[in-house]
Amino acid sequence: MRGETLIIAGIIMIILGFMLVFLGTLLAAFSQPQESNVEAGGVIMIGPIPIAFGTKRGVTIAMILALVLMISWFLLALLSRRL
Repeated sequence: MRGETLIIAGIIMIILGFMLVFLGTLLAAFSQPQESNVEAGGVIMIGPIPIAFGTKRGVTIAMILALVLMISWFLLALLSRRL
């Protein structure tokens, strides 16, 4: 397979992705509105200081996930030093 073929395939996939996002946005905009209960949250880590935002449940889940990621990073850093 030549490089030119891969470039053309990549461009086609990007264009197809944009078309799918556009189509999904149109379908969501013109569909029947449904009542939903949305809960969201996030955590921004600036060094050791967490900044949390969102609903109470969303912030709780995001903080737990951030803590799990920090612990796993710490354990991987310790393991890589031993190797």
